[in-house]
Amino acid sequence: MRNRRSHAFKTAATAVLALTMALPGVAGAAQADSTGSGLAPIRETAGKLGAQVRWDRASRTVTVTKGTTTLVLTIGQATATLNGAPVQLGEPLRVVRNQTLISPDLLAQWLAAVSEQPEEAADTADLFIRALSQGDAKQALQYMSPEFKKVATEPQLQSLWAAYGQVYGNVVKQLSKTTSRNAVHDNVTYTYQTDKTQLSYTVRLNKKGEVDDLYIGTANPSSYHAPSYDHPSEYTEEEVTIGEGPLALPGTLTKPATGGPFPVVVLVHGSGTHDRDSSIYGAKPFRDLAVGLAAQGIAVLRYDKVTYEHTFKIASDPKITLRRETVDDAIAAVNLLKTRADIDASRIFVAGHSQGGFAMPLIVDADKDHAIKGTILLSAPSGKFTDLLVEQQQELIKRVKSLGQDTAPYEQSAAQVKAVADMVNDPQYSADHLPSNFPASNAYWWYEQRDYVPVELAKKQSGPMLVLQGENDFQVPIDQFEGWKSGLQNRSDVEFKSYPKVTHLLGEYDGVSTGAEYVQPSNVAEAIVNDIASWIKRTP
Repeated sequence: MRNRRSHAFKTAATAVLALTMALPGVAGAAQADSTGSGLAPIRETAGKLGAQVRWDRASRTVTVTKGTTTLVLTIGQATATLNGAPVQLGEPLRVVRNQTLISPDLLAQWLAAVSEQPEEAADTADLFIRALSQGDAKQALQYMSPEFKKVATEPQLQSLWAAYGQVYGNVVKQLSKTTSRNAVHDNVTYTYQTDKTQLSYTVRLNKKGEVDDLYIGTANPSSYHAPSYDHPSEYTEEEVTIGEGPLALPGTLTKPATGGPFPVVVLVHGSGTHDRDSSIYGAKPFRDLAVGLAAQGIAVLRYDKVTYEHTFKIASDPKITLRRETVDDAIAAVNLLKTRADIDASRIFVAGHSQGGFAMPLIVDADKDHAIKGTILLSAPSGKFTDLLVEQQQELIKRVKSLGQDTAPYEQSAAQVKAVADMVNDPQYSADHLPSNFPASNAYWWYEQRDYVPVELAKKQSGPMLVLQGENDFQVPIDQFEGWKSGLQNRSDVEFKSYPKVTHLLGEYDGVSTGAEYVQPSNVAEAIVNDIASWIKRTP
């Protein structure tokens, strides 16, 4: 279990710092690394991949063949051809001690990716993925929407496939291609086996059939199972669109099967990239809340987060803020619900999990029409974001130590997080004067909300509020819950409740939560569903 825990939390620490998938940054890193380090002889590398190599002295070219794939490289040139299409090496091909050198990662990716593609790609998504895998940015741009072209540059696209290969391993083969449709995009997902993990590329096509965005992530198999309180006959689900324009979001409105108009809850995600179910390994907490509350007469609206549905567009914004990441879409969801005859517009509630709860006072502040009846905080930080990150790491170290495990990997992550927090809190920097060497993505995001303390803003507000917290949560430790209790002690419209076994994913776990258990199937504790339903029903 030690390796699994170590890997899980190295990944978790990285995810905390990278609030969105900052793909332009990854691509840039790949280019910076292609300076000659990590190169190997072509003949030796190709032989390991089952390919043949032919050297032509007259033309100074090296031809690598595998099946129907042909790669032609020229000494001194940084551009090669892969089945006739240009691909980029990152630097001119060179000879050292009578051996021609190449990146083993690039060679493996080109041979594997092209070998797995059909001779003639069938659709736009296929053509786009083929171009990416060959490093042919000019060709990839031909399939992209005007909005996508604004945010994804040719150099980024050129090195993207290779960049992800460096992080997640060489592509060995394509495992599957699946398609799905939501209210905004047609989605084509390609899953690949690499020599390290499974990786998926989801190509998002707009209604014109143009490539409108791209989401890349590890293809972790889900062990999720429906909760005991999920009774499909008791609810219906409808695909809806939140907002409009190039950043519109797809969502699901889950409603009780009969009756109406219904009170409704809008679910707001935590940090990072999240689908509408807030899926992570064996849990889908937003789906659980939706079906559980619908069975008790309460509708629920959940939606894909903007960082998930429009990954590149958001990652490319140098001045992304917490409001744009979280607040604006929550208000757009509320505005949609106000127009529906099947919803009781006087009883619209908003529930925020983790960062969604952290942003809740900002959501209330942005609700200029006072359409929100009440708010629900689920494992929500009450203090500054940077302070939470440091505390989170220390809490994790304490828990790992209590289990008798090696804390060294976690202490290293904690030191990195502390360095980020110290830089954010350094008064010489601000949103108007960002450091040139900020170690995480989207520096503006951090500095723009540096001094925001949610409980301080909530003190000045009013309206029914329910604050729920798991006592077995290391990501938002229990003292954050105590911060809400002490800070809002003078508000008579707030209720508080904590649950001894509940983790950050809102499910019960009998052991000490360190996140390693997230891979196991879990569901939102039924007590939480019942307490939310009861509170909504008795809120006047």
